[in-house]
Amino acid sequence: MKFGIFYELQLPRPWGEHSERDLYQNALAQLELADRLGYDYAWEVEHHFLEEYSHSPAPEVFLGAASQRTRRIRLGHGIIQLTTNHPARVAERVACLDLLSNGRVEFGIGEGASVTELEPFGRTMAEKRAVWEDAVRCILPMLREEGWQYDGPHFKFPLRNVLPKPLQRPHPPLWVACSQLETIEMCGRRGMGALGFQFLSAEAAHAWVHAYYNSFVKRRDMLCDHATNPNIAIVTYFMCAETDEEARRRADGITFFQFCLRYYSGSVNRERAAPGTVSLWDEYSRWRRDNPEAVERALRGGLIGSPDTIRRKLRKFETSNIDQVILLNQAGNNTHAHICESLDLFAREVMPEFHAREPEHQAWKQKVLAGAIELEEIDTEPYRERYGRSFVPASAAAAKVAAE
Repeated sequence: MKFGIFYELQLPRPWGEHSERDLYQNALAQLELADRLGYDYAWEVEHHFLEEYSHSPAPEVFLGAASQRTRRIRLGHGIIQLTTNHPARVAERVACLDLLSNGRVEFGIGEGASVTELEPFGRTMAEKRAVWEDAVRCILPMLREEGWQYDGPHFKFPLRNVLPKPLQRPHPPLWVACSQLETIEMCGRRGMGALGFQFLSAEAAHAWVHAYYNSFVKRRDMLCDHATNPNIAIVTYFMCAETDEEARRRADGITFFQFCLRYYSGSVNRERAAPGTVSLWDEYSRWRRDNPEAVERALRGGLIGSPDTIRRKLRKFETSNIDQVILLNQAGNNTHAHICESLDLFAREVMPEFHAREPEHQAWKQKVLAGAIELEEIDTEPYRERYGRSFVPASAAAAKVAAE
């Protein structure tokens, strides 16, 4: 099993004069530390206009800076929105980052999750999957062909040589964001890696891993000619400390992250409130005050706890043959010091055991891909719930936003 770290660059209100600068500088320092500690991947999102939830609209800039402060860790776009970027600009930026990083880029791609993000760029929720598919067909040849032109339903591109070309040929490894769990099976059919949020149980992970690899091996239907990337990764909440109690105390930001996701999940097209009209931190603080038992239940999930607790949870998920676990540590008001201490303790006390068994996992995977091991076809219908039931907008303001 490999390990990554994940960044939304969250910033709850109130905001000070240097809040965003400190957020970025601390995150870069954390990536530099993770590189020294032996973490395998660092993933950075692209989101637009999502106050407090994500202040990361230009991941290529952040990852470009990280490429000069790290030497080994893989730098992942998790993801680039193909609906809000021109294909040629995506190809150019990915290639530049691959050259700057000496071939360490992971090319995650996605559609965008809300009308708040899509509408200013002239895209709709109804068309976003079709736009994404058209962009894939347009972009990938740009990364390898010296001359390429394209005439699709959403993108038109005259004959040009898109420069530079990436160091990794024909292109960096491809991944797809799986905001809905059923997208995991689609990733397998498309021959791309799956970036999914945490499962509620090891049984759910087992079922979705089987669905992914069976689709990859038996039902592959790629959008265009490209290098495949048979990998499945999950993002999970994370805080490691000497005791379970201390880890939960330090992980308050995790419940803020979960609250933000649930806060908007019931709204039509996931539309966000008008700018400046809602303080998510205030809404969360009220919910947290009124629901102490739900907070406690939430903090018992994910990988939050002592090294022994986290090790025990990881061993359960290891049996499902997940390729990578991506640790979400920067959330809410989690402090820079606690994030760094968490990364260090996990790397010393937990990670080596699972890194040591990575060759066994790779041997299993090669047998699956070659057909020497045939995986059971498991019904994933019982495992489509992504969140627990604890996080429901509690205040009148939250309910109003969710209903609009």
